[in-house]
Amino acid sequence: MLVTGASRGIGRAVAERFAADGDRVALHYATRREAAEEAFAGLAGSGHVLVHGDVSTPEGAEAVVAAAVEGLGGVDVLVNNAAANEPHPLDRTPFEDWQRAWRRIVDVNLLGAAHVSYCAARNMIEREVEGRIVNIGSRGAFRGEPDHPAYGATKAALHAMGQSLAVHLAPYGIAVASVAPGFVTTERVADRLTEEVRQQSPFGRVAAPLDVASAVHYLASPEAVWSSGAVLDVNGASHLR
Repeated sequence: MLVTGASRGIGRAVAERFAADGDRVALHYATRREAAEEAFAGLAGSGHVLVHGDVSTPEGAEAVVAAAVEGLGGVDVLVNNAAANEPHPLDRTPFEDWQRAWRRIVDVNLLGAAHVSYCAARNMIEREVEGRIVNIGSRGAFRGEPDHPAYGATKAALHAMGQSLAVHLAPYGIAVASVAPGFVTTERVADRLTEEVRQQSPFGRVAAPLDVASAVHYLASPEAVWSSGAVLDVNGASHLR
């Protein structure tokens, strides 16, 4: 299985969850080599592959999947976790910075996931395996991201892409689903995890990466095939729809 953006946070937890269950993992990273090597070294079992590449370009996305296929002999499960995010509130962001933020976030969160999904799904089809694709979306796709509008928009698009692919790929036995987490205790959002944020959930906390990884593990399992097309909220009842 291939997990994009797995050097830390949710991606690392997903890689660890699958490895602990005996799966061979292609752990992808873009820039955080030291963190990726640490995550890779900590994976249970053997036969894993560390993959470096930039999924924000079509060539980079294709190369990442090719490296995973070469290292593992094929990709049966893809988890689209790689994501870019930065604040760009409309009322105080210069137009040039606004354009740059949107382009970068769209290239990684949406187009990157689309291109990686294409290449991985084609490998599954060619090998005639009943594979799985799970997208890491976001509660922000439904709740709104006022200071990070491109992030919310790309996550909504990611959910929609997953549903379209779920319909298209079902005849090949490939199931596609998404999870929509709220805040998670990761380095990326550590500075935003205020008491107010924790109290958004009636549990009085935010998710741990393993909470999300467990949901991904279920959606990638044979038992979850009938959840293909679903968007599973993993937000501790902090946002209901």
